[in-house]
Amino acid sequence: MYTHEKQIIQTGKLAAHAKKAVVLLHGRGSTAQGILSLQRHLHVEDALLLAPQATNNSWYPYSFLAPVANNQPALDSGLALLDEVVAEAAGHGITPDQLYFVGFSQGACLTLEYVARRAKRYGGVIAFTGGLIGETLNMAIYQGNFDGTPILITAGDNDPHVPLYRIGESVVVLREMGADVKMEIYPQKPHSISADETLLANEFVLT
Repeated sequence: MYTHEKQIIQTGKLAAHAKKAVVLLHGRGSTAQGILSLQRHLHVEDALLLAPQATNNSWYPYSFLAPVANNQPALDSGLALLDEVVAEAAGHGITPDQLYFVGFSQGACLTLEYVARRAKRYGGVIAFTGGLIGETLNMAIYQGNFDGTPILITAGDNDPHVPLYRIGESVVVLREMGADVKMEIYPQKPHSISADETLLANEFVLT
């Protein structure tokens, strides 16, 4: 089992001129550099971009539907690394309502888990194919109120890694915590990010 070293790629708008910060979390087997290619498709021209790199290219070793204990200490380490990324944005004067999160697959799961445990009014959250983490959801660990934060969750209707039942459970939890959640499910969509999803992300979250 492993913990994550602090490796964060910082790019996009210079912090002094940025109107917002966007934290981008890659999927299993991918890289921070890889998820940063999304900047060509998302409305982030005015944003400081922060992309942490998972050690061994994986945020946690097993499925996000495994018991939480099975994915430790990597899971807690990933959440702690996100705390550091958020602190870095705050150090540049970015307030929570100017802070956005974008994640794909394993990165989307970690993103949703992070914001649900630290709910407040963020700029917005985009989870491309993801859900909250655990064999069953432990409601006791989800704290705070999203105060209308827009959260977009997209996925295919038969994704091999992220089943619809967990996306549905996640939507219920996030809405109960005050988020404005939009869920979009695509028939036969492969495990990737489509042009339609980035368009929706721009319209619903990154306006």
